[in-house]
This record gives sequence, C-alpha cells and structure tokens, in this order.
Amino acid sequence: MKHRSKGKRTRRTRTMGLTGLTMAFTFLCFLLLFVKTGDLTAAAMSVGLSAAVWLITVVIGGRFPSDRLLLSLTMFLCCVGIVILYRFDSGRGLTQSLNFLIGMGCMVICILFVRYAKKWGFFAPVIMAGSLALLLLPVLFGHETNGAKNWISLAGVTFQPSEVVKLALLCVLAYFLSRRKLILSGIYAGCCLIILMLQKDLGTALIYYGVTLIMMYVSTGSVTLVGIGLAGGAGAAVFGYHEFAHVRRRVAIWLDPWADPAGDGYQIVQGLIAMANGGAWGTGLGLGNASTIPYYYNDFAFTIILNEFGGIFGLLVLGLYLAVVLRGLMIAHRADTVFDTLLAVGCSAQIGLQTFVIVGGNIKLIPLTGVTLPLISYGGTSLLSSLCVIGLLQGVAARVQAGVRRDRTLAGLGGEGGAGV
Repeated sequence: MKHRSKGKRTRRTRTMGLTGLTMAFTFLCFLLLFVKTGDLTAAAMSVGLSAAVWLITVVIGGRFPSDRLLLSLTMFLCCVGIVILYRFDSGRGLTQSLNFLIGMGCMVICILFVRYAKKWGFFAPVIMAGSLALLLLPVLFGHETNGAKNWISLAGVTFQPSEVVKLALLCVLAYFLSRRKLILSGIYAGCCLIILMLQKDLGTALIYYGVTLIMMYVSTGSVTLVGIGLAGGAGAAVFGYHEFAHVRRRVAIWLDPWADPAGDGYQIVQGLIAMANGGAWGTGLGLGNASTIPYYYNDFAFTIILNEFGGIFGLLVLGLYLAVVLRGLMIAHRADTVFDTLLAVGCSAQIGLQTFVIVGGNIKLIPLTGVTLPLISYGGTSLLSSLCVIGLLQGVAARVQAGVRRDRTLAGLGGEGGAGV
C-alpha cells in the first residue's frame, strides 16, 4: 500500500513539474515578445495563457477522469504552437488560443463519451455512414488547394472533413476489429481511402492507411496481412505518382529542390536555410527568418521551432511527441477490453504517424505532404481534431482508472468505487 502511495506521489510530482514548466515557458516567451515589441496583448497573454494552463490542469485533471501526465504533455505542445504562431502573426496566435480552449472542451466531451458510452453496436454503424457522407462533401462541393480538394465551407465556416473523420476511423475500426469483423473493417477503411484519393489528399490517405494497418495487425497478429497491406500501399503510391501531377512535382522537389530554388523548390529551400540558420540553439524568439517560407504556420511549423529555438529544443519537442505515443501505448497495455486496447493503439499510431510524416517532410527525409504537425500547427480543424484524439485516448485511460478503483474495492484494499467498464 505504501508502494502505491509513493508511486502516485511520484507521478503527481512529475505531472505538476511539467505543468509548471509549461507555465514558465509560456509566461517567459510572451514576456520576451512584450519587451521586444511593446505589444500589450503579449503581456496579457503571458499571464492569461499561463493561468489557463494551470486552471485546465486543476479542472480537467481533478474533476474529470484523465491521465494527468498525458494532459500536461499535450498542453506543452499546444503552448509551443501558440507562442510561435503569435510571434509571426498575433491574429493567428490569438485564434489558435481560442481554438485551444474550445479544443480542451471537445477533449472533455470525448473523454466522457468513451468513458460512459455502452451501445457501440448502435454508434459504430451510424458513425461509419455519417463519416463517409462527410468525407464525400469536398469531392462534390469542395475547392482545391495545393493540388488537393479537401476543404469545404458551410455557413461561412471553412474546415477539412478528413480531420473530423479521423476520429470516426479510430472508433469504427476499434469496434469492428474487436468483434473480429475484418472484412467490414477493410471495406470501411478502403472506402475512406478511395474518397481521399478522389480528393487527391494523399498525405491524409497515408495516415489513414498506416493507422488501419497497425490496428489490424494488433487485432490479428498476422504478418501475412501486414505484408499484403504494405504491397497494396506500394501499389497505391505508384498509382498516385503516375495519376497526379502534384505528386510527381513533390517527389521531384524532394529529390532536388535546388533545381528550381525560386520556383517549385522555393518552399523546401527556404525551409532548409531556416533550419541551418537556427543551428543547435536557435536564432532566438523573434529573430528568425522562417516567415519567408510559404505556409510556414502549418506545413512548416517544425521548421519555425528549429529556426528560432534551435535543434536541441526541436529534439525535445520530438521527445514530447514520443512520450505522448508511449503514454498512449501504456494505456493500451493496461486496458481491460480489446476495444479499449485497439482504440488506444489507434490514437497513439495516428499521432505518431502524422508527426513523422510532416517532420520527415520538413527535414527532407520523405516528400513533403500537406498534413499538419499535431497540436502545434495553425488551424482550427487540425487542432480540434488532435485534441479530440487525445480525448479518445484519455477516455480509455478513464476506463482503466475506473477498473483499477473497482478492483481495489473488491479486493478489500479501500479506495473509491467506480462504475463498471
């Protein structure tokens, strides 16, 4: 019993330490921007956002069932995004702050939904049908941006349906795979991928495909299935290369961006220059030149970090993403049901794959795609979607915690009783 209490105190100390670090980082960054520019809004943000971090930790961490360490990691990454966006464009920074607060509310809804939802046999088919209809909207009514037709406008609000459908993919696959309905799972995932191909949104299709393959492997343990899936993915990649001109252009830019440094290769070239200028310690907040990169605020958010905060801080950020993924896998390992395990694995895989795809594109490890850096890049749809994925993961953690409390009570160890999983 003493060992459990000591472990609990250690985890709480670690979590509060990370929360304090997040508050200090946010406060000092905005205070520096205020000193450099005299922007009173930056001064207000230094206090307001830091206070919001503390309040969210107390309210969500104390009032709602959640994994506090995962919550603290998430908030640090979100605050990094708000800081770098505000530094270049105060309007985007303030919008991202608002999206962050809204996203935290959406995260709580996802926590409670996963924690208390019981009729997944009803929810899964409804979510499946609704998500496919939503994903079709850009094909029918959307407008094309950078070669992909994946945005729509409804009632004056522009958003990317594929970001919302990511949540549906995780829930539907977790349910059907937990019931061993592999064919139905494959049909649903295949329909999503076909629609994304019609949108020419190959970056998102890659993430959908990778998450599906990982969840199927965890469900079946079949190496043969994974091999067939990888072969099918390679075939789809070849098809996309031959069918879509913007894909061929991106591959050519990846192979040699210096062939046209003022044209097609401009974005990659400027990104490489910005990263080189940052070095190990960065140019300093407010002193970088990453604003010369087109779409620096979403596609190249990681490059901004390397430019102004340096390579060492960039490695720290990647370490935090790795910590989020590992924390998610720990939650999956402790889960009591197949559904919970698959949902937690899927959430972890989605965050990890999306981070790899965009960071790999930024540092020229793989061709650049149009996905965003989770929790950091600018965009309401992207941020809300990422926070909802964290919410689904937190929901599984809440179910695990409820099971632990119940087991302790039944074993006569004391503690608070909880509802059954």
